[in-house]
Amino acid sequence: EVQLQASGGGLVQAGGSLRLSCAASGSTFDDYTIFTIGWFRQAPGKEREGISCIKISDGSTYYADSVKGRFTISSDNDKRTVYLQMDNLQPEDTAVYSCAADRHYMFSTIVTDTDLYRYLEVRGQGTLVTVSS
Repeated sequence: EVQLQASGGGLVQAGGSLRLSCAASGSTFDDYTIFTIGWFRQAPGKEREGISCIKISDGSTYYADSVKGRFTISSDNDKRTVYLQMDNLQPEDTAVYSCAADRHYMFSTIVTDTDLYRYLEVRGQGTLVTVSS
């Protein structure tokens, strides 16, 4: 079964840190390096927001302005896992975080064009991040 499994969410105080993981499995990911994998979040009552992505083949990264300088995306290609290190978390970062992968759309468009989300090749379940003030 092809899937992306997000994990690592939890409750943290403002200013704290969490590291999310997105583990890819299944035959579709046999050539893991051709994928771009992105992180998305959706807060209660708000639209989904694409926040970061990484092009596995060369490690290129993209960050939305809302997380730039606080979040860091990386990939362990041997483990087929993408990480999102989140530092200096704020209450407005509270959301369900999920990951998605695609090998066709150009790099950062998978997170900057929110209309594309439903068409991304593999979409995972989310993990809840709650930041208390």
